[in-house]
Amino acid sequence: MLDAANTVAAMEVRDLTVRFRTDEADVAAVNGISFALAPGETLTILGESGSGKSVSLKALMGLLPRQATITGKVLLKGTEILSLPPSQLAKLRGGAVSMIFQEPMAALDPVYTIGEQIAETVVQHEGVSHRAAMKRALEMMEHVRIPSAARRLKNYPHEMSGGMRQRAMIALALACSPSVLLADEPTTALDVTVQIQILLLLRQLQEEMGMAVVFVTHDVGVAAEISDRVAVMYAGRFVETGSARDVLRSARHPYTAGLLSSTVQGVMRGKVLETIPGSPPSLAHLPPGCAFAPRCSHVAPVCVQSQPPVLVPHPGAMVRCIQDKPLHLPV
Repeated sequence: MLDAANTVAAMEVRDLTVRFRTDEADVAAVNGISFALAPGETLTILGESGSGKSVSLKALMGLLPRQATITGKVLLKGTEILSLPPSQLAKLRGGAVSMIFQEPMAALDPVYTIGEQIAETVVQHEGVSHRAAMKRALEMMEHVRIPSAARRLKNYPHEMSGGMRQRAMIALALACSPSVLLADEPTTALDVTVQIQILLLLRQLQEEMGMAVVFVTHDVGVAAEISDRVAVMYAGRFVETGSARDVLRSARHPYTAGLLSSTVQGVMRGKVLETIPGSPPSLAHLPPGCAFAPRCSHVAPVCVQSQPPVLVPHPGAMVRCIQDKPLHLPV
C-alpha cells in the first residue's frame, strides 16, 4: 500500500473495464477494477474460475484479442501505457513489466532451447550481444536454482519436468529485471511440494529485486503464503480488498467468507466441508443488483435491485456489500 502522497506507484490501474463483443452478446469480463501497487508489494487477486482474474492480467499487458474492448487507465511508474502504439507496448513486455503464465508448455516455444528463448528476450530489450545474453540466461537459470544450469540451457521445454519448466519461465520473466511482475496462477499445474518451492522462490526473488507483483490464484492457501494485500474478485468486480491478514482472517463480504469456509483446514477432521451454493453468473447477462445475491445467505431485497454500496471499514480496506461486519473469523 502506498503510504506517502509523493510515492509513485510501480503500477496504478484506474477503472479497468474489458468487454468482449460476440454475435450473441456483449460479455462484461472486467467491470471497473482499480488498484495501486507499491514497489516491492504483492497484490493477490483471488476468486473462482471465470471471475475475470486472468483477463485482467492480460489486459494490463495488452495481450487480449481484437474482439476485446479495453477502457480505463494503466499507469506504469506514472506513464499511461494502454494508449501507447503497439510497437512501444511490445517493448515494455518482458522488460519493464513481465508475466509468468499458468502453463509453461503453452507459453514456451517448443522449437527453441530454453537458453535461446531467454537470450532472445535479453537481446531484444537490452541490445546486448548474443554471447552476453547467453551469459545472462545462464545467470538467471542459476538464480532460480535449476540444477546443472549450463546443461539445461540446451534443453527444449519438453525435456524438462513441470517444476523445472516453471523455474525456466520465471528466469525468462525476470531476465530483464522488470519493475512489475504479473503471475497468472503459476503454481496451479504443480504438485504441492513443488508449488511451495516455487512460491518461496518467487517471494525471495521479489525481495532481492524489489519488484511489485500481481499474483492471480483461486487457492486461499497460496494467497496466504504470497500476499501483502488481497483483492477478492467476483463477476469481474473487486468485492473486497485489504491487507492479507484482514481479508483472510476477518472477511466481510459473504463471497470471501464462503471461499474461506470452503477451504480444508487441519482442525476440520470429521466435519462436513461448507460450500458456496449455485454457480457464478453469466458475464453476458449480469443481474441489475449484486451479482452474488443468488448465492448469498445474507441476501436482502435491496441486493437484487441495485448495486451494493462501496464501504470503507478502515483505511486501506474496501467491501462492496450492504454490511461490513466480519463474517469469517479464525478458528
